Amino acid sequence: MHVVLVVDHAFVNGGQAKVALDAGLGLAAQGHRVTVFAAVGPADPRLEAAGIRVVCLGQDDIGTAKNKLAFAAQAIWNRTAARRLAAELHGLDPRDTVVHVHAFAKALSPSIGRSLAASGLPCLYTMHEFFLVCPNGGFYAYPAARICHRVPMSLACLGTNCDARSYPRKLLRVVRHAALEHVAGLKDVFPHIITISALQERVITPHLPAATRFHRVDNPIAVSRAPLRSEPPGDFLFVGRISTEKGAPIFAEAARLAGVRPVFVGDGPARAELAARYPEAVMLGWRDEAGVHALMRTARALVFPSVWYEGQPLTVYEALACGAPVIVSDACAGREAVEDGETGYWFRSGDAAALAAHLTRLRDDDLAARMGRSAYERYWSAPLTIKAHLDRLGLVYEHVLRDAGRAGTGVRPALVPARS
Repeated sequence: MHVVLVVDHAFVNGGQAKVALDAGLGLAAQGHRVTVFAAVGPADPRLEAAGIRVVCLGQDDIGTAKNKLAFAAQAIWNRTAARRLAAELHGLDPRDTVVHVHAFAKALSPSIGRSLAASGLPCLYTMHEFFLVCPNGGFYAYPAARICHRVPMSLACLGTNCDARSYPRKLLRVVRHAALEHVAGLKDVFPHIITISALQERVITPHLPAATRFHRVDNPIAVSRAPLRSEPPGDFLFVGRISTEKGAPIFAEAARLAGVRPVFVGDGPARAELAARYPEAVMLGWRDEAGVHALMRTARALVFPSVWYEGQPLTVYEALACGAPVIVSDACAGREAVEDGETGYWFRSGDAAALAAHLTRLRDDDLAARMGRSAYERYWSAPLTIKAHLDRLGLVYEHVLRDAGRAGTGVRPALVPARS
């Protein structure tokens, strides 16, 4: 088949792009024809080497744009992207072509919706975040530091500053979301939505058309299998952005309550404040993938205290694969990977004392080692490899093509909802 991958970036700059491009490389290796359509370059050189057609517009994202006003217009409605995507899709055969959109909010904009609908091709979307249904993409009120349960685009939503930076930027995103819903009709372009956790599907279902078909496809986890550690468990580890929504302050406070040393791998806006307030904390900064996995293999446990929805936190799965138990907030989808009391613990989101109680329990070397073995064995009994990801993705693509063939078009058929 021919798979057209639509992404904001043609290079790996985060989890979204990595999943999309790694899948593209895997599909090409299986003999499928693959096209990558992206706004922002430079293109990953592996794509061309693999025989993948790359259409990169050479545009800016918010991080590279010199003219912020011009970029604001692009973010709301990227006319160039719409025109170029329409040209790229024109004439493709709907019987063997699938258009798979991974990202649009950082550069491509909702404008691609009209081009997708006009093409008549089977389309699907992977919900890496929540921009398709929520103006700020996270169902999270940053100033209040809590999950937002307001209905997107309701009066309560419009009157609330939930943006991480400012209310004017929130209003810009509101305008973009209005364009998404009322001009591009983007939600109706995707009869099929790929989700990466049960929590994510539960959150988005009320905000999508009733006939939407959901497909669960876990992201691949890039961890090499290695023997379990033989030395005693080490420190409690936090990996990721050191910020309020990731729960970094909760971990620091809980570690102090439990009398253990917290180790942070990463960086972020809360790092300096936490380092000053908790001088016992170890701040290692960012490490490369191999370095993170080496730390996980010697850790007593990974602590994942995120206070917002996260679709599929990869660090949780990486830690389990490395033989580290995980203590995870019950507010995020990471809990779905952890068997409470067996491969780690759940704790009440935002409750430092509850987290501290689990840290205290895992000061027991034997308990930490036993949970680590259980985590390792359970993960490797059904590992989230790139092969497993591609196998599942292939089944979804076949489902999408069959569904479009029955309807005679790639746009949404009025059928009973189904899940696979």
